[in-house]
Amino acid sequence: MQVLQLESRSVCGQHCSSNDGTTRPLILVTASVDKMLLKKPIRVDTDLKIEGAVTWVGRSSMEIQLEVMQSSPEASSTSESLALTANFTFVARDSKTGKSAPINQISPKTETEKLLWEEAEERNKMRKVKRGERKKEIQGEEVNRLNELLAESRIFCDMPALADRDSILIKDTCLQNSLICQPQQRNIHGRIFGGFLMRRAFELAYATAYAFAGSAPCFVEVDHVDFLKPVDVGNFLRLKSCVLYTELENLSKPLINVEVVAHVMRPELRSSEVSNNFYFTFTVQQDSLKNGARVRNVVPGTEEEARRVIERMDAENS
Repeated sequence: MQVLQLESRSVCGQHCSSNDGTTRPLILVTASVDKMLLKKPIRVDTDLKIEGAVTWVGRSSMEIQLEVMQSSPEASSTSESLALTANFTFVARDSKTGKSAPINQISPKTETEKLLWEEAEERNKMRKVKRGERKKEIQGEEVNRLNELLAESRIFCDMPALADRDSILIKDTCLQNSLICQPQQRNIHGRIFGGFLMRRAFELAYATAYAFAGSAPCFVEVDHVDFLKPVDVGNFLRLKSCVLYTELENLSKPLINVEVVAHVMRPELRSSEVSNNFYFTFTVQQDSLKNGARVRNVVPGTEEEARRVIERMDAENS
């Protein structure tokens, strides 16, 4: 993931360069990562090819699409060699004022370029809508969804001996770790690499899914990531993870949805701020589900947890 972030930053930097220097000096900041989807398993003994291109440009922001290719004897076309796709959004800041800075524009010409532009523009609009929305009170039909999610947790709390043995509370799936951010993890602007944060979040999410499922999980995708707050060298970073919910309709390929929240801690100020929310999806090998083994259902224990589950389910469905 860190390699992908570096590659996307390289593409971004090339796009923002110009011979007359009108777009310099700029600070390029990773604003978000849209869904990163694994198309097929990646082998460790075969070279990878990463291709990146600017697919959409606003006044001071741009979207980079990356494709990771890995050829194999059975792959007869480029589409069959495609192993992973990801979209990164960067924003440009003037290095002196810190304000948004204009960047080079592009004009899509081919049908494929126009389609990519439209898709990226739609994602950008959705991000703006989400940022502008205030949290609404759950009403009507959503109250029923909330109560349904909380019904099983009430059994866990009030009559634990009668609780479903194939279910587990969210709080009992949690893991966390902490670290002090080091200079070798910084980018050219002195901030901690977004790719480094994603890698540490992924490692914790993988461990959480591993401990939960009882067998090595298989990565499926990482959903949209917003970089809410920059992380600096020397910051005390705490990452907290949990299995937010599972999807068990297809028992041969159950899905485990893991949430990781990164907090920048300032003990001397008694403050804690969220820098990132990460959402990873894993499954398990079919061989690990033999002899009656199965992935358990995850139950929210509080109304706040139930709201988070509903928000993530709705985000996935949209």
